[in-house]
Amino acid sequence: MRSVTFSMGMSLDGYIVDSEGSFGWSMPDEELHRHSNDEVRGVGVHLLGRRLYETMLYWETVNLDIELDAVSREFAEIWQPLPKIVFSTTLSEVRGNARLATHGLAEEIERLRAEPAPGDIALGGATLAAAAAELDLIDEYRILIHPVLLGGGIPFFPRKDARRNLELLESRTFGSRVVHLRYRVIHPGD
Repeated sequence: MRSVTFSMGMSLDGYIVDSEGSFGWSMPDEELHRHSNDEVRGVGVHLLGRRLYETMLYWETVNLDIELDAVSREFAEIWQPLPKIVFSTTLSEVRGNARLATHGLAEEIERLRAEPAPGDIALGGATLAAAAAELDLIDEYRILIHPVLLGGGIPFFPRKDARRNLELLESRTFGSRVVHLRYRVIHPGD
């Protein structure tokens, strides 16, 4: 069965964007971008909320003939053919290799888990991930902790989420002092 993963950067005090909605403090250097490329390479389908879809639309449509550095070009080559499902109540159409969700989050994930397809089911966007966490649909958290304190913003973990026991699967510190932590959720009955 395919795993549902949530991967995102956060500040040391637990926020994914600052109080102004900026995430400029989390821009990856080359080493971190290569790591992200490797992670996305293992994804079979990416579920995105509207805001993240709009942020990532650049990568969906960037012309590979323009000058991109090698790591960015590699990311675009991985991202563009990757199937994406966008959850939005305001968008009427999406571009690239994306489609609008036709069912609720739990139903879409249940259908995707049942498919005999390779790769993880990745979640993107704080609101969508919070909904998935509330429904206990996340199997792995992949957290990039940046060495910055923001003091406020949008939290990585929803404050109303129930307790989850986790097992550390991997940790890595990058040259930029960003720490990657990969945790498996221990579901009841595991």
